[in-house]
Amino acid sequence: MTFPTPAALQEVRLAALAARGLRLAVLRLDQRPAAHNGNKGYKLQPWRERLARGAGRGLISLGGAHSNHLHALAALGREEGFATVGLLRGEPCLTPTVEDVQANGMTLHWLGYGGYRRRHDADFWQPWQARYPGLLPVPEGGCDESAAATCMAIVTELREGLAALGWPDCQQLWLAAGTGTTLAGVIRAADPAWQVVGGLAVPPGHGVEANLDRLLAQHTNPNWRLLDASRGGFGRIDAELARAMADFEAQTGIALEPLYTGKLWLALRQEIEGGALPPGSRLVLIHSGGLQGRRALEAQLAALAAG
Repeated sequence: MTFPTPAALQEVRLAALAARGLRLAVLRLDQRPAAHNGNKGYKLQPWRERLARGAGRGLISLGGAHSNHLHALAALGREEGFATVGLLRGEPCLTPTVEDVQANGMTLHWLGYGGYRRRHDADFWQPWQARYPGLLPVPEGGCDESAAATCMAIVTELREGLAALGWPDCQQLWLAAGTGTTLAGVIRAADPAWQVVGGLAVPPGHGVEANLDRLLAQHTNPNWRLLDASRGGFGRIDAELARAMADFEAQTGIALEPLYTGKLWLALRQEIEGGALPPGSRLVLIHSGGLQGRRALEAQLAALAAG
């Protein structure tokens, strides 16, 4: 797949890097519009293609009240003129994300917490497909084999960015993992000389490892690892994280969000400051977007950073 404008690979200057002879560039997938923002444009591409072939008249999927996935899905539906339905975790509430998806025409159903936990049941989709015939069910977070395959294109854009920067290669490529779908695609396409580091946005054992086992079953690149960047929970934020995000933005002009990219950067910074990376290493951090979800947390982040 291609986008009208390739993602920029932006080298950043940070005191922590200069002190250790390291270089870091950020792949700015966050700069794309809502329907294609971050990694979502890649993950939704297989469903766009199915709709274009006449396989359905719209899409139905799942997520929470701050879901980047549903946000992109609703924006894409409005942009391309197809119906969208969102099945949401928890009880009805109004967040900036919920306001956006409703403004983009998405029909919402709140499942509560017990109802949402049933999403893995074999018969979960039957009543919804009966209610919305012709809408294709998209797994939570867009996690499936075809989405992992389209995420391989991120590495194509990365290679173009490396060439534009004049970097011959990179030693490590860092990416946040919520379901492991995007990470699987990047691992498949990455140069074996690069180490791909997946920063877990959810605690270990919450599904990413199993998804990677499935999505990488036929692929042999061994040069990757996972680390726990979750800080104890997907939605858990703290003062150290808030200060790390604020400091990164102050030095680079690049905003992060606290569930994926902020935690990823903090984990990378800890390795940098701990001396885990050899001097001269060139590092890439993939900014997977999601800044829309940060809007509901701005006051909390500011208070934590100031404290």
